[in-house]
Amino acid sequence: MSRSDVLVDADWVEANLDNPDIAIVEVDEDTSAYEKNHIRNAIRIDWTKDLQDPVRRDFVDQEGFEKLLSAKGIANDTLVILYGGNNNWFASYAYWYFKLYGHENVKLLDGGRKKWELDARELVEEVPERPTTDYKAKPQNKSIRAFRDDVVAAIGSQNLVDVRSPDEFSGKLLAPAHLPQEQSQRPGHVPSARNIPWSKNANDDGTFKSDEELKELYAEEQVDLAKDTIAYCRIGERSALTWFVLHELLGVENVKNYDGSWTEYGSLVGVPIELGANK
Repeated sequence: MSRSDVLVDADWVEANLDNPDIAIVEVDEDTSAYEKNHIRNAIRIDWTKDLQDPVRRDFVDQEGFEKLLSAKGIANDTLVILYGGNNNWFASYAYWYFKLYGHENVKLLDGGRKKWELDARELVEEVPERPTTDYKAKPQNKSIRAFRDDVVAAIGSQNLVDVRSPDEFSGKLLAPAHLPQEQSQRPGHVPSARNIPWSKNANDDGTFKSDEELKELYAEEQVDLAKDTIAYCRIGERSALTWFVLHELLGVENVKNYDGSWTEYGSLVGVPIELGANK
């Protein structure tokens, strides 16, 4: 797989803004960012409302994903270009959702909103309309999703990549500093996990680092990419970006995202937990 299979640059997007066969979709941690301005003809997916089950902690199911994409005017053959702020943090999360439900024709805008703004490219307030579709999703691709039992079984034998901040990994914080510190019952990390913060995958302009730089990053932290790998964070969104880097950019075959992540693991009874920095 080459980078062109999963990434497009800003010039490409700008040249294809009016192509009806392409859906440009903004997904941000700050769900109000789109309302202020966005790339022309881009639509929005609100990760808090559109991608989450409204009652239990889980994703929207297959039927819910079908309804979402149908309402957004995305067909099974639509090329979806995802982008967002903060190094494509939540855009990568949405990308993983699309792959989970079998939509193969999806790419990220390299650099996301950050690079677009640094280039002083056009942003607008107008919200486009797309005709509805009858989207049909596939059953979840469980080969890219890890569950808690998978994580416990992986301790000491597979790669466990904790992509949170060093303070979260060591147990000083339960969540990013700007969020409430009340999600999990216990701080710390999964034993044998290596701490490689998700943001290290990106350059200052929000674009992804080169393949050579990324391979060096993981090698320095003793991650053997020949082994099976599980990435996790707090709720699975930051680790989705690491999954994208390993699985989609570097072509590592057996990489899974543990979406339960520390919010689930840190509240389980009886599972092993460690405190402190990388050893």
